Amino acid sequence: MADQFQPTGAAATLDRPASGTAYLNQSALDWQETGTKGFETKPLYESSSGDMTMLMKIAPGAFSEAHAHETVEEIYVLEGSFHDDENSYVPGDLIIRAPGTMHTAGSKSGALVLLKFSPG
Repeated sequence: MADQFQPTGAAATLDRPASGTAYLNQSALDWQETGTKGFETKPLYESSSGDMTMLMKIAPGAFSEAHAHETVEEIYVLEGSFHDDENSYVPGDLIIRAPGTMHTAGSKSGALVLLKFSPG
């Protein structure tokens, strides 16, 4: 995922186990700045095939101009409210975007979302 939400620091992500269970205590991870003010991430999982899962914290009033991702983007709202140029979303809402879909992103009151990116 090469875009404005890429973490600016090194990420210690969980590896997919060959067998059994892998575990990551995300509360022990620090939030990482991204290339966009008001958006911080905690990368949780990244594979060599391009799959990525992360938490994203969006500060109140943060906004990202129109952009697109090269991958499928899934957004699950955990807390707060999240909006784009099409709709506003609340906890429990799931948004899925096709690769190359232009969109904005932001939050008036702040939000916590789970993001998953996967090759299209």
